[in-house]
Amino acid sequence: MRTTIFLILFTSVVSLGQNISKIDSGSINGARYRVLFPPNWKGKLVMYAHGYEFNGSPLQSKNPQFLKSMSPFLERGFAVAASDYQFQGLALAQGVDDTEALRKYFFDKYGKPDSTFMVGGSMGGGVTLAIMENFDANYHGALPLCPLSSRIYLQCRKEFDMYATFNGLFPGVATSLHTIFDLKNPYQAQDSRKMMSKAMEIKKAIMAKDSVLALAFAKRFDLKLDDLPFSLFFNENVLRDIAQKAGGNPFDNTNTVYSGFPDNLLVNQKAERLAATVNPDIVFSKYDRSGNINKPVLLVHTIYDQLIPPTYGVVNFENMVHQKGKDQYFTVRYTKGQGHCVFSPQQIALAFDELRNWTKTGVKAKAGFME
Repeated sequence: MRTTIFLILFTSVVSLGQNISKIDSGSINGARYRVLFPPNWKGKLVMYAHGYEFNGSPLQSKNPQFLKSMSPFLERGFAVAASDYQFQGLALAQGVDDTEALRKYFFDKYGKPDSTFMVGGSMGGGVTLAIMENFDANYHGALPLCPLSSRIYLQCRKEFDMYATFNGLFPGVATSLHTIFDLKNPYQAQDSRKMMSKAMEIKKAIMAKDSVLALAFAKRFDLKLDDLPFSLFFNENVLRDIAQKAGGNPFDNTNTVYSGFPDNLLVNQKAERLAATVNPDIVFSKYDRSGNINKPVLLVHTIYDQLIPPTYGVVNFENMVHQKGKDQYFTVRYTKGQGHCVFSPQQIALAFDELRNWTKTGVKAKAGFME
């Protein structure tokens, strides 16, 4: 049964800043939410979905930067509604359900807006696409930013394969997959404050072993060498989180033949091998990616992304959209950004304006490079 706690907080524009005149905050089914209203609210709405959060990290609703990052939408007279989701970590399916629950609450309380857009970054970009594939009736269009747009199993399998091959070539540097998927060891998210020191330790170890091999390994996974330690740190948290939510290991690389390395035979002989212990559908099937969109979707991606490379953030989804014959609803803009979701407010504002113009005029937004 749906339980809703309405905690309406009205705060003056002086204390909130010139872009926000009122905040409605509360909890729906255990998921905290915030709705931001600009002084010039025009009956328009952006539903916003946040990205992956380490378990135990501060919630989006507690982050003062969240208010600032919503400026491109607030400045255009849009209210912004965002859910924290009922749990952290891998929460794409939960993010869809909690975002939709919040949208229904908004429509019931404030009336149906004259225009509603879905926006999200990273895992929240995956939430954005899933909503457009499954609940697009109440939306005019969507703006996924550096999104988790592949089938989520494929994206997470990439992280698994990175660990399997890395541990084969650089044993003892990172955590073993056997340890990560051992449920006898209770999961505790790594402290993000220690990320830099841990990354430096990893980089020092791999450079001492074989700097040439380390560079080649990073390139194999579309990474700059300096970003490899950070990716390993981040991916360990993701894989440990998946192990707990799935109740075991949903991946199986016992039959995998790896390629793209300087010595493929060596990699395949040394890679960690694990058999799956649980069905991957437990965590990956709900709202699995289909590419079946029926409203304008303008996807924005950086040219380099250390967590979701363009192959996983653009190409895989583009192929699914094409297979469904829905190319008329899909446009990609890319920037020269060098990192995950590294967009300026001006770039987000420009992309949002292009999406709005597309939905208003019916003229598809132009694809390609964006300054």
